[in-house]
Amino acid sequence: MSGRGGARRRGYRRRERTDTRPEYSKPSRKTPEHAGSDRGRGSMYERLRWTPPVLATEPLPVPDCPYCGKPIKDLATAITDKHTDTPVHFDCIIAKIAESETLEKEDSIAYIGGGCFGILRFTGSQNTLRFTIKKVVEWEDKEQRAGWRKTMSDRYSMI
Repeated sequence: MSGRGGARRRGYRRRERTDTRPEYSKPSRKTPEHAGSDRGRGSMYERLRWTPPVLATEPLPVPDCPYCGKPIKDLATAITDKHTDTPVHFDCIIAKIAESETLEKEDSIAYIGGGCFGILRFTGSQNTLRFTIKKVVEWEDKEQRAGWRKTMSDRYSMI
């Protein structure tokens, strides 16, 4: 009797349902109305059926980068040019920022999110976890969405 005081608990006994309203009556398991339902709470035939989205048949456009002239094969990694609103390679933008800014030995350019790049200064040569952002370069406008992004996002989302 390890600390229970000798009292024994009774097992839980499930009672039969006494409600006789028609919406709560249990159909027999062999009827087709009950197939796929949850104990008489409504059949699955009342639920809306899932319809698959209509996929676009034409391929995504492959525009040329205005900086290097090469085609942009992966539009998901492209960024909008701030002057022409056309897609540009990610690496071309980093090279363009590196040309216009003076970088020191410990500095690096990185994408920091929201259409912005940052010039980062790392404190230790071995440790890349500690850094400070020296300058923020805003490249994309957050408020205005480029037209080429809409055609790409319509492929992947329904909203």
